[in-house]
Order: sequence, then C-alpha cells, then structure tokens
Amino acid sequence: MSVKLTTRQVGDVTVVDVAGRITLGEGSSALRDLMRDLVGKSQKKVLLNLGEVSYIDSSGIGELVSGFTTVTNSGGALKLLNLNKRVKDLLQITKLYTVFEVHEDEAAAIRSFA
Repeated sequence: MSVKLTTRQVGDVTVVDVAGRITLGEGSSALRDLMRDLVGKSQKKVLLNLGEVSYIDSSGIGELVSGFTTVTNSGGALKLLNLNKRVKDLLQITKLYTVFEVHEDEAAAIRSFA
C-alpha cells in the first residue's frame, strides 16, 4: 500500500491526514506535490497527522524535511501530529526531533499555530 493523503481545514490550519507508507517513489512524490500545492494556495499553516503512517524510509524523511523547508521559506509553519513509536524513533535517531514541532493532541497542535 502506498500513501493516502487527505486534507481538511480547521480554521486557518490545513490538516493533512497521512495513511500508509511514505517511501521512495509514489509516496514521497505525492507528499512533495501536496506541500507545493498548499504553499501555492497560500495555505501556510500545515499540520501533518502521521497517526496512520506505517513506515517511512529515508526518501520519506527527506520529503518531510523538504516540505518543512518549503512551508517555512514561504513564511509558514509545518508541524507533526500523532507520531507512532517507529516514526518517533526515526526522528530521534536522525536528530530531526529537534527540527519539527511534534504534538500528540490535535486541538493543542491547532492552537499552537496562533
């Protein structure tokens, strides 16, 4: 199974529900295209809900960083929500836990954009 991306608006925050695998190929390119599309539409407050992500490879990590850079350079913010243990461990091993703002509660994450 590849990645499934579903977007929804909560106030001025775009929540992207990500499900499946973020891997080299279709998974990471879908995420890249969505990030560029959101920034192009001036949606600069992005919350990635990774609760349903089963696996991320190095290419997927690269796309998270690329998306973070794209949104940040356009004056926005990208934050992560609901990381499972595997993804959390991956971010700690790669030291990216210090780059991304990570939340466990969606309501608190949305308030953090204010």
